Amino acid sequence: MIYTICLGSNERRAYYLDFARKRLASLFPEIYFSPVEETKPLNMSRPALFANQLARFSSDYTQLEVEAVLKRIEQEAGRLPEDKEQEIVKLDLDLLLCGDCVCRPQDMERDYIRRGLASLDAEESRR
Repeated sequence: MIYTICLGSNERRAYYLDFARKRLASLFPEIYFSPVEETKPLNMSRPALFANQLARFSSDYTQLEVEAVLKRIEQEAGRLPEDKEQEIVKLDLDLLLCGDCVCRPQDMERDYIRRGLASLDAEESRR
């Protein structure tokens, strides 16, 4: 199955995205990434910019297994439930697509997601 995910962070953005990329690459060696894009926060009062990046990989894992891996990596990065109240997002990993199935339809409308998908599609065609 081909999976497409979104990585996001508004706290020590470069550090936590790098952490996620390394952990993901250790689990999914054929993973590839879109360029990082900074965006303003959505529905948050904290003005810290977000760094966002998409990634695509193939795996025999089920959708539930991939989602569990993403949550485990978030926890390894130190994401805490109490951070949500302070609008601190050390690392947010969301499953966007599972094959052709859209897992997060609301996210698919965002411009940075569309640009990231186009970048991944271009990279895929070069492979």
